[in-house]
Amino acid sequence: MSELLDMIKTRRSIRKYKSDMVPKEIIDKIVEAGSYAATGMGQQSPIILAVTNKEVRDKLSKWNADIMGTDTDPFYGAPVVLVVLADKNRPTAVYDGSLVMANLMLEAHDLGIGSCWIHRAKEEFESEEGKELLKSLGIKGDYVGIGHCVLGYVDGEYPQIPERKSNWAYYID
Repeated sequence: MSELLDMIKTRRSIRKYKSDMVPKEIIDKIVEAGSYAATGMGQQSPIILAVTNKEVRDKLSKWNADIMGTDTDPFYGAPVVLVVLADKNRPTAVYDGSLVMANLMLEAHDLGIGSCWIHRAKEEFESEEGKELLKSLGIKGDYVGIGHCVLGYVDGEYPQIPERKSNWAYYID
């Protein structure tokens, strides 16, 4: 089996993290992998917000929990949140951002960092608070939230690989 296929097969979504911060050089490698995702016509419409500031991370967690209607941490205690957004004006925005998310999670796994895709970024960045956050960072344009890639060190057992369903692919010869 190829190393890449092994990474794809063994990556799991992590839902419990240690509070230890991931070193910046590792975050930078993960972000770099995201920046090399395929995008429609090579337009590179997505952007990544790399959030390591606890106050901002906790604010995003609260917004996300409010949208979900809960008071628990939807980021499972992960200390790092990579928010992927994409230019709303690109017809491939959601697809482009989804490929970024996949690259982020695979590179994190390759570097021994747990990850999980957390939804509701769309709703967060449609809100006035989300738009204000982007504006405060000097980010111009109209962006749709694709997802949050939460990162951290796995707290506990690494999840097992579930059996694959039998009808994943249908071949037409």
